[in-house]
Amino acid sequence: MLRDAALTGLGAALGAVARFALDGVLPLLGVNVVGAFLMGRLRPGVFWGRGVLGGFTSFSTFAYLTTDLPLPEAAGYVAATLFGCVAAWWLGDVLAGRRP
Repeated sequence: MLRDAALTGLGAALGAVARFALDGVLPLLGVNVVGAFLMGRLRPGVFWGRGVLGGFTSFSTFAYLTTDLPLPEAAGYVAATLFGCVAAWWLGDVLAGRRP
């Protein structure tokens, strides 16, 4: 358990640095969609999944940005994020041969 926690923490630090490096180039919605696709495609373990991709994507920033928008835009952002991430994960799963 301690090993998994350490691997997750190290991976999360790397993922957060990668997200920070892409700030301004790829909006958070894009980062979250890319992260969801990679989770579906690769089905990574503790370090790469929970760690790197967990640190790369950001639910907390998504929630914060949503509360900062007017209601119609917030609803659209929530819908785009949820649909985009689920669709990207599903596509990754299909490309990995786990879905017909």
